[in-house]
Amino acid sequence: MPTGAITEYVNVAQVTLYAFWIFFFALVIWLHRENKREGYPLKSDPQRRVVVQGFPAVPPVKSYKLADGRPEGADALIGDGRGDSREIKLEPVGGWPGAPFEPTGNPLVDGVGPAAWAERQDVPDVTFDGRLRIVPMRADEDYRVVSRDPDPRGLPVIAADGEVAGTVRDVWVDRSEPMIRYLEVEVPTDAGPRNVLVPNMLVKLRRMRRAPAGYENKLHKRLIDSRPYEVVVKSVCAHHFKDAPVTKKPDEVTRLEEDKAMAYFGGGHLFALDRAEPFV
Repeated sequence: MPTGAITEYVNVAQVTLYAFWIFFFALVIWLHRENKREGYPLKSDPQRRVVVQGFPAVPPVKSYKLADGRPEGADALIGDGRGDSREIKLEPVGGWPGAPFEPTGNPLVDGVGPAAWAERQDVPDVTFDGRLRIVPMRADEDYRVVSRDPDPRGLPVIAADGEVAGTVRDVWVDRSEPMIRYLEVEVPTDAGPRNVLVPNMLVKLRRMRRAPAGYENKLHKRLIDSRPYEVVVKSVCAHHFKDAPVTKKPDEVTRLEEDKAMAYFGGGHLFALDRAEPFV
């Protein structure tokens, strides 16, 4: 019997190879099963109400202890099977399976399509030392706008329709990363002014086309030329600012409120000006 043979027909190399095959097959099944912790079980067209999970089945619930340790956000349940119980304000354009959906109301407010948001925890995000992560500059004196950059506070906000939607009231910064997250815009309404958060990545600062007579930005007097700056938001129109989501507290934003603000202004790229229709 040759060296390394267990029997006359089986040796250590064969056993090792077969063990690797079994391990690799089990690993693929385990990874595929773990991948179903979010988004499963699937549902077919609303008319059928068929639940689909495939093989392997959806894994059991797994919970994680979060770093903040707060009672309202200590545990994060993954794959709890609850799904999204919100009413989806969409309807198919046809009666056949797989027909595309179209909004039945205001898609930005209803949160459908690109304006959809996730049901995140309605608690603010925090830093590693337990402080609020995203705050307005008025709440933290350690942050300021450098003198060589234009200060957006006090500037008018121009929407996609060219109308003035409001005025920038403050800048919200991220304490964990050196960056601006939101601009707080004061929007006039019939019920009084309301402050909405506009994601900074959807904002552009530019020189005004024409400086209005007697205009002066008190927070930014250092101008290169005679035209002051203005803030441009091309994703939505001016009237859309009046329905934008707001925060419950003036100096605090929760994870859910962040997702709603991102979805509202991001979804405007499709829904605000009938951009879903073809150009030709």
